[in-house]
Amino acid sequence: MSGAQREFDIVLYGATGFAGKLTAAYLATAGADARIALAGRSETKLLAVRDSLPAAAQSWPLITADASQPSSLNAMAARTQVVVTTVGPYIKYGLPLVAACAAAGTDYADLTGETMFIRQSIDLYHKQAADTGARIVHSCGFDSIPSDLTVFALYRRAQQDQQGQLTDTNLVVRTFAGGVSGGTVASMLEVMRTASADPEARRLMEDPYTLTEDRSAEPELGAQPDMRWRRGAEVAPELKGYWTAPFVMAMVNTRIVRRSNALLDYDYGRRFEYGEQMSVGRSIAAPVAAAVAAGGNAATMALGSRFFHRLPAKLVERVVPKPGTGPSERVRERGHYTVETYTTTTTGARYKATMSQQGDPGYKATSVLLGESGLALALDRDRLSDLRGVLTPAAAMGDALLARFPGAGVTLDTVRLA
Repeated sequence: MSGAQREFDIVLYGATGFAGKLTAAYLATAGADARIALAGRSETKLLAVRDSLPAAAQSWPLITADASQPSSLNAMAARTQVVVTTVGPYIKYGLPLVAACAAAGTDYADLTGETMFIRQSIDLYHKQAADTGARIVHSCGFDSIPSDLTVFALYRRAQQDQQGQLTDTNLVVRTFAGGVSGGTVASMLEVMRTASADPEARRLMEDPYTLTEDRSAEPELGAQPDMRWRRGAEVAPELKGYWTAPFVMAMVNTRIVRRSNALLDYDYGRRFEYGEQMSVGRSIAAPVAAAVAAGGNAATMALGSRFFHRLPAKLVERVVPKPGTGPSERVRERGHYTVETYTTTTTGARYKATMSQQGDPGYKATSVLLGESGLALALDRDRLSDLRGVLTPAAAMGDALLARFPGAGVTLDTVRLA
């Protein structure tokens, strides 16, 4: 079924959840040209969400659908060109919707930061989605669009300047302010639960090419560790005097970026290496802070990925934020982030991409990124890549998102360095 025959351009599934409400509010202001519907388990809650939106959204249809009822997901996917979903943890609730979209040839975008969910999605549905023409695009929020799109922008810039392919490439989180959500915590706990209960899953997660389809095709560039602390000058001369620690979501984001390179037929380069860090400043205490952060992250992942399943579930639920909760409006509005991604090309040229947004990264900024991803898939078909299957943001819609960012308040600039 072609997009022109579909009843809707976008269905937002999970519209009654915390992230879903924020995404609905963003689409109500940015999606004037799109035919949009809201979907979730409860029509009563959907009505309440729609009533809270601006006048432009008051005519949006409501769809009742439930992950425990695959037939309802199949019916929903068949009615729309794109499904945007905020229903997680995705390892628990996501695969039936991926299956429905892959079967219907419907494009799909989510917010997952769960590596093994993406791995299962690739294994089970990549070929079917490619055959039906569906784009299944994971990680369309703060995880992992800043990572994926800054590298894509650097690739485009080096290509434009005829400066060869990318080699050593590193993202550094320079500023970050925001709250921690119950949904994000739930996703991270599911990652550790899956790894601790399954040695094969743990082995896959530790591989830098977790999300590759053909492991033998990947370049052998060493371990590319995620949990290291470094002097800033080791990343780029411009960071001399600074110290960096591991970025907490590096184990997800790095795999997404490496999958983008593979999906794009290694256009970034066969010598492309990628890592992520966060700046801890340049004070006298910075090296200690970097070492402590690196050790803490490494210990948490090492212990959690082996023993988390032994913890009583009720105890864990008692001490962590509940899914569906999130930071206050004040925190969401005052939040922000800036990331810088540095690269050196095969000709020796050096570049930096800087991406920033105002708003809590995990929620306000993420709702913008997810909303723009849905709009790009629905409305910017001429800017999308020809790829189909289980994709990444850069591989599916890199050029479309770069064109959309300025109008969405997202700054992404590239500069050639001395």
